[in-house]
Amino acid sequence: MSLFTKMFGGKNKETVTPQQAIQNLSEVQEMLMKKSAFLEKKIEGELATAKKNGTKNKRVALQALKRKKRYEKQLTVIDGTLSTIEFQREALENANTNTEVLKVMQGAAKAMKGAHKNLDVDKVHIMMDEVADQQEVANEITEAISNPVGFGEDVDEDELLSELEELEQAELDEQLLDVGPMLDDLPSVPTQEPKHKKKTTVPEDDDDMRELAAWAS
Repeated sequence: MSLFTKMFGGKNKETVTPQQAIQNLSEVQEMLMKKSAFLEKKIEGELATAKKNGTKNKRVALQALKRKKRYEKQLTVIDGTLSTIEFQREALENANTNTEVLKVMQGAAKAMKGAHKNLDVDKVHIMMDEVADQQEVANEITEAISNPVGFGEDVDEDELLSELEELEQAELDEQLLDVGPMLDDLPSVPTQEPKHKKKTTVPEDDDDMRELAAWAS
């Protein structure tokens, strides 16, 4: 089976997958590129023949140029076909990618649907309301347990503040009265002479000195 038969199908048309179509286009593209390279070599050869016989044998040179023109037209057609094949192959590759992505997304959607199969939105809302109610009950129980009701008498807070102010004022008064040393704590006046003071010795035979000493003592 030829490449063109694979691409366009024969009498027995078969379903071609995107992967197969991409493969077929790649094979035809490779074949056309080889033919394009062959035609380019032929064009170069005919051009060389025309140059060689341009002045010696014009008939041969003209025939070479005619063949060169024919090859150039074929090359132009092949280039256009290659561009078309390239665009189609890229489109098929993009379509194949999109198909694979859609398959994955469909599988994920089915899996999600299966996960939610046994779940009812209304039941979920009811369950969440019940959870909120039970949370509120739990908060009320915690508050009731933490409040020491029945374990002591209620005390007026204003009365406690007044008593605290009285205690603070009493302490302040006591601090104001307890300032400076008391008179009983002052040091006593010494009654004895200092030990370092020596008694003056006065000669017996000097009356003036004795009087002076008596006056000074």
